Amino acid sequence: MAATAPSRPRRMSPTLREEARVTPLELFFDLVFVLALTQCTALMADQPTWEGLAKGMLVLAVMWWAWVGYAWLTSVIEPEEGAVRLVMFAAMAGLLIVALCVPGAFTDEALLFAGAYGVVRIAHLALFFLTCRDDPLLRRAVFTGLTVSTGVAIGLLVLASFLDGIPQGAVWALAIAIDMGGPLFHGQDGWRLVPGHFAERHGLIIIIALGESIVAIGIGAEGNVTAGVVIGASLGVMVAAAMWWLYFDVVALAAERRLADAAPGRERNTMARDSFSYLHLPMVAGIVLLALGLKKTLEHVEDPLKLVPAVALLGGTALYLVAHVAFRYRNVHSFNRHRAITAVLLVALIPVAVEVPALATVGAVAAILTLLIAYEVRRYAEARDRLRHQLAHG
Repeated sequence: MAATAPSRPRRMSPTLREEARVTPLELFFDLVFVLALTQCTALMADQPTWEGLAKGMLVLAVMWWAWVGYAWLTSVIEPEEGAVRLVMFAAMAGLLIVALCVPGAFTDEALLFAGAYGVVRIAHLALFFLTCRDDPLLRRAVFTGLTVSTGVAIGLLVLASFLDGIPQGAVWALAIAIDMGGPLFHGQDGWRLVPGHFAERHGLIIIIALGESIVAIGIGAEGNVTAGVVIGASLGVMVAAAMWWLYFDVVALAAERRLADAAPGRERNTMARDSFSYLHLPMVAGIVLLALGLKKTLEHVEDPLKLVPAVALLGGTALYLVAHVAFRYRNVHSFNRHRAITAVLLVALIPVAVEVPALATVGAVAAILTLLIAYEVRRYAEARDRLRHQLAHG
């Protein structure tokens, strides 16, 4: 009897993604981003000034673009196959160090922040080049659209670590502009993605950001659970739930279908870049600013918010809605007047917010968003029901 041939070991090279589901490793990877968001909120909360707000948004943009890179990567390759999972674990460690350095990203830990960030981005590029070695179009897209801009951005962050004040902030802003501008100026030919996976991955990061707003409520309360804190926490959850509704009730489903229906190649890739990689950043930024406002509200529910936290709470919510308006216009070329008007109303309430108790301001935000949802559900009831059922049944 012939001996049975030993089974060949699983190859360690990357394999292309075949399934649309988000894997457990991707969810595990995203959990590190939770800490990054928490650290951004903490950075702004410790420095509730315009400078602190600017620093928080710069850090968020840098962290976001690192996450976006891995979202594109894992829409091409299977993250749990071969040696990819080991590189993902290494990238998680690097991203964790980056998140831990956020409080000192502009001071004594700036160089460590830049170095750890460089490791995360280089690991991302290495995996992409291993994946596309037999695909000249993808290899060219990675080189022209990512490698140069990523290398320049990392170098600028290292340079910024030796600066301070306005020059340091300006170099950070330049690094972000160059890094995020790479795919914009070098086209979208050659890229690949799985529409369902790509859309779901971005939806999950919205949930993670909303979870950070809930965490901010708990941190703001600091164990001092009074009647005002209970009411404030409840209203904060209402606001977070309303923001969830505004995205996931129809918008996320319709965007996923739109991405899937787009022609593979340049059309689909450009839509993914604009709608998800770019326009989801202001959505997440709006939620992070909301988290800052909620944290400051729960610290002193009976006192008026100071100007910067008031701008964070009301302006962050408005930014979230404006991003939705742009998101819809990019996908279906239709302008959502109701959300745009609501955003303007929220900004107009900022002068009031610095005069009335913080609890009243959060209550006003919750009421305004609830009315917006009720209006849209009633106004578009038939179209909404038809769209949700069409998407649910394929």
